[in-house]
Amino acid sequence: MKNDIGLKTADIRLVAVTEVNRVLVAALELAPEQMDFVAGNAESLDEAETDEDARPRVVMAGDRVVGFLMYEAPRDEVEARIYRFMIDRASQGRGYGKAALREALDEIKKLGHVSHVSICYEPDNEAARNLYRSAGFVEEGLDEDGEMIADLALPARTHDP
Repeated sequence: MKNDIGLKTADIRLVAVTEVNRVLVAALELAPEQMDFVAGNAESLDEAETDEDARPRVVMAGDRVVGFLMYEAPRDEVEARIYRFMIDRASQGRGYGKAALREALDEIKKLGHVSHVSICYEPDNEAARNLYRSAGFVEEGLDEDGEMIADLALPARTHDP
């Protein structure tokens, strides 16, 4: 799928946060009506520095920073949890979120010890609900903070003989 600037969603990739791209990640913005849906990226990056389980990732479209996500997948647990995910307001509606989610799920699957992935989002966030549902997440109900919890069972790993 191509968007209006010639990039394909296949050009979407996740990269590690560096000192160089950290400033660009912190500068990403949501639309005003989305501000209450996700914690700020600067706050999330600070949190990642003190949380050894946090895996922050920059969403790249070609050579441009277009989004941010963060997940955890502790080695001693079978669940991974995506708890930050956003695409910059100027880059929304181009399939980048779907492609970035696919990349994140592929990365999580390759860890080898995760059997399911959970994600939380504000129940009013229809764009998030539709995105996660299209990826196979199943809503399980609200958590203690009133956020919707959705879960995705990963296919069992097969071992080559």
